[in-house]
Amino acid sequence: MSAEFKYKNPLTLEVGTGVTGSINGENLTSREIQGLVDENVVIGVGQAVETTSNTTFNNVTSSNVLQAGNLFLGDGFISSSNSVVAHTGSVVVTGNTTLSSMTINGELNAPDFEVSVTGSTTLFESGSSRFGDTLDDTHSMSGSLSLTGSFGLNGIIPSEISNDITLADSSSTALVTENAVKGYLNTTLGTATKLTYLRKSFTHTGSFTSANTSSFTAVTASAPSGVTSTTENDFMFFINGMMIENDAFTINQKTSTNLELRLNTSELGYELESDDEVIGFGKFNS
Repeated sequence: MSAEFKYKNPLTLEVGTGVTGSINGENLTSREIQGLVDENVVIGVGQAVETTSNTTFNNVTSSNVLQAGNLFLGDGFISSSNSVVAHTGSVVVTGNTTLSSMTINGELNAPDFEVSVTGSTTLFESGSSRFGDTLDDTHSMSGSLSLTGSFGLNGIIPSEISNDITLADSSSTALVTENAVKGYLNTTLGTATKLTYLRKSFTHTGSFTSANTSSFTAVTASAPSGVTSTTENDFMFFINGMMIENDAFTINQKTSTNLELRLNTSELGYELESDDEVIGFGKFNS
């Protein structure tokens, strides 16, 4: 009779999470092996773990820096030995990200894109944008600006840039061009004769004639066609520096060279004296 050999203490096999096992084709979770008989024991981990295998882990925990090629993963950082970290696909960031610099060769998409370190700029997903956050901010631009749509200035949105020389719309929101203003003035005010008339403002000194009359060697300017006729309202008269109210005098072009100022002394409450200084200012012809 031959002797039997067995282990002094049984060999216990237990499989845990991610590990499978079988003995002679029968799955096991825990098994004691005495070593008395031949048994085919197979232990597996569910996927290949060779150096050339593509191995997948749901979670990797390391107390040190994890290196994969030139890439280093640590607690709170990702770095590379060649200063390049390349990524293909999407990156979802749920917290704040601090970058010393960033170069983007493609598109950067975000619901809101806000820059507030050296300035305050917000680009919204809708296409709107906001530059600055206080009235003392200054925005400088070099080059040309091409604008499609509208722009506002102190709450007013100009409706158009008008080149209409008639200014027929009487718009309160249109911006007019230099050509439109020039054309309007030329059309409305007419020739140089009208412009010359509108600019006429001369001063003359009167001579004492009577207690209620002062005579001027002057002629009133004649209003050209299309302009309101010259009246007392186009003149101001002063007696010793005191202006006379318009309803207290009338003017009369007595001759081609003589104009009379006739005062309503009852309205004034006093009469002219021979040494009074009477000054006239307004639309005299010259």
